[in-house]
Amino acid sequence: MITPALHDAAARLLADILEGPGAADARMDRFFRAQPRLGQRERGVIAEAVYGSLRHHRLLCAFAQTAEPRRVIAAWLVAFEGCAQRELEVLGVAHPEALIAAARGDRASYPFAVSASLPDWLAMRLAAELPAGERSAAAAALLEPAPLDIRANTLKTDRTALQQAFAQAGHDLSPTPLSPWGLRRASRASLFRTLEFAAGHFEVQDEGSQLIAPLLEPRRGERIVDYCAGAGGKTLHLSALLTNRGMLYAFDTSQKRLDRLRERAARAGCDNIRIQTLDADHDNRLKRLYGKIDRVLVDAPCSGTGTVRRSPDIKWRLAEDRVAVLAGQARAILNHAARLVRPGGRLVYATCSLLREENEDVITDFLAEHGDYTPIDAHEILTRRGIALPSQAADAGQALRLWPHRHGTDGFFAQVLQRG
Repeated sequence: MITPALHDAAARLLADILEGPGAADARMDRFFRAQPRLGQRERGVIAEAVYGSLRHHRLLCAFAQTAEPRRVIAAWLVAFEGCAQRELEVLGVAHPEALIAAARGDRASYPFAVSASLPDWLAMRLAAELPAGERSAAAAALLEPAPLDIRANTLKTDRTALQQAFAQAGHDLSPTPLSPWGLRRASRASLFRTLEFAAGHFEVQDEGSQLIAPLLEPRRGERIVDYCAGAGGKTLHLSALLTNRGMLYAFDTSQKRLDRLRERAARAGCDNIRIQTLDADHDNRLKRLYGKIDRVLVDAPCSGTGTVRRSPDIKWRLAEDRVAVLAGQARAILNHAARLVRPGGRLVYATCSLLREENEDVITDFLAEHGDYTPIDAHEILTRRGIALPSQAADAGQALRLWPHRHGTDGFFAQVLQRG
């Protein structure tokens, strides 16, 4: 049972996340650092209430008939924790009987966007992306907390050995159904204090993300670029697929993210990565590499709508007009990166977005301007790598389209392009 003090703390944190800039996890870390007297259990109670309220925020506001954080948290306690009237009274919640009646009523009576806890614009776009029979399943999947997925670092171990090591330490993880490198734990657990983490035997990476690097089919001795490397999850996977052979360039405009990549690469034992910070605009230093790179990955900055299971605050921080801006940036980045690819080389464009505007539309425009590039079937590539996707993914055509309700992964898009 949550106490009045923890209820108040959760409400303050929820308000801080919804009203302030920055991602929920960062603001939550900052909040807890400012509350050193809170123990691990208390932090867990607060975090669960806040993340639950972020996931279902629009529906909870409908139950509560207000967006006031204390009452929204109370609505979550009733709807998802079974909180009774007497417990609400202890928390000082006004008119608890009305809140209970609303939270335990028929949720199907609310409009789709409300029951799915989505902004109207995002609900409309997702409905347009999917067959009518899948919309409810997709909405329900986006409301579920994501599992913890990790990727075995094959430079140091393999999936079977890693699973056995975790089992001996009391951590129950199962093989992921799609990725041959992945292990999954349904419930959250801190694996960062384990010997396996310190030894660089794994990286936390959603199973869907683990399917992107194989699309490049990297070969030893080739020159490969991860154009938007960020903190390097896919860069490290590429390094492992290359068994530390070849030349792997990691580019990004953020020095902070690349510093994180350096740290992770050292722990993982990746020795073939060259890291370079790019200027915000197109960096002229890249001209020396034009037409010389065998394979280029563009993991473009995007809305992140495919990751709302992990970051539900995205739904409330993302403005509709921001999508067009991000799509424009993605087009520019893809055009710049394409110059690096040698004739006969491969370019992979990927996002963690569910929205056509950032995915298929970007590729359509790119192909219209670059007649020397041809799409390649991503599913055939994954099949060659021993990765078989469910047949329902075929509606994406040649691109890779991953959905939480279809594949149990975050939402991803990837298009493979061959330069003639």
